[in-house]
Amino acid sequence: MRNWTLALMGIALTAIFTVASAAELDKATKEDIARHRVMAQAHENAAKCLEAGKADAVCEKQLQAECKGIAIGKFCGMKHTH
Repeated sequence: MRNWTLALMGIALTAIFTVASAAELDKATKEDIARHRVMAQAHENAAKCLEAGKADAVCEKQLQAECKGIAIGKFCGMKHTH
């Protein structure tokens, strides 16, 4: 789980530096960035939920609620193996 969190943080940092280096972004790109941030926060919350010892089903339901209307699929745009 720690590796997954570190990977997510790395992706977020890369996105921040990429955004900072772009002079001007179009509306669609800004909206896409916002969606990615919502998904990243939802996944971070899911990680914290699991770290708190809650059941996978509970955390997955929370993830789905936080990502509703933002991501594709029931795994908030991501799916991995356990």
